[in-house]
Amino acid sequence: MSNDNLPSTASSQGQFDFSIVLETERDGVGMGVLSNGTPYLTLRGLALMCGVDHSMIVRITAQWLDEPLKPREKRIREIIRENGGDDTVAFWALEKDGVIQHIVPDVVCMAILEYYAFEANTANQAQALKSYRTLARKGFQDFIYSQVGYNPTGAVDIAWRQFHDRVSLSYHTVPDGYFSVFKEIAEVLVTMIRQGANLGNKFIPDISVGSAWAKYWKENSLEIIYGERRQYDHNYPTYFPQALSNPQPAYCYPDDALGEFRKWLRKTYLTVGLPKYLNTKVSQGQIAAKQAAAAIEAFKPKALPGKK
Repeated sequence: MSNDNLPSTASSQGQFDFSIVLETERDGVGMGVLSNGTPYLTLRGLALMCGVDHSMIVRITAQWLDEPLKPREKRIREIIRENGGDDTVAFWALEKDGVIQHIVPDVVCMAILEYYAFEANTANQAQALKSYRTLARKGFQDFIYSQVGYNPTGAVDIAWRQFHDRVSLSYHTVPDGYFSVFKEIAEVLVTMIRQGANLGNKFIPDISVGSAWAKYWKENSLEIIYGERRQYDHNYPTYFPQALSNPQPAYCYPDDALGEFRKWLRKTYLTVGLPKYLNTKVSQGQIAAKQAAAAIEAFKPKALPGKK
């Protein structure tokens, strides 16, 4: 793969400490998997799936950070944000065998595909729609993994390692007398990994839980009952893109509110918030629909023996 003729102003976008572990080309579509488990398409591969000329995708990624944004790039970035993704990076520039390769992460691929499938009026819109449906149905991750021959067991191993690394960094950082959302939902994260979710830098459920709980906290003025929440430093592993801005400010809550949080998590988030979050990740291609359904089923309340 070449550097795809990106201008120098764009070629510095998204240079992180990842490496390409597997790559292949299917019917001209370049694809692969990074060392952190993230699946991707090449610029040319994404162009083929969208049914547009390769120069069009190059132009989109090159203009990603322009001010002001052009309508097309603005809309694609909106789609990413609507699905809870990070819209600040359009591609990653990685070196392999002495050549800089420009690859597009899963969430950006799905947003660009969605734009060309449903909103752009192009001659090959049917091609984009077909590609989008294929990836949405199979799950972007599962589709790429199967095409490049990435070992699913290895993917699970990566998810466990990422979870372990995050726990190791955050275990002793919460002030005494307070609890953190990340530690409290460890069981939720473990269950999701067991159901096949590849937790990583684009799939961080504790952010979703934390945002929903903070909203509930403020709407119900719980600080009056339990006391003020506090901020503490939350760090991501060095191979996460978020680590570039470590430490991340995160809220911790008084221990007295722990019972309230667990009740809210069980009765509200796991029954309403989690299904919505997982369905969003399915639409982004980050988890297959079957795995999302299994995770949702695993969190359904269990009746006591002998009761219905």
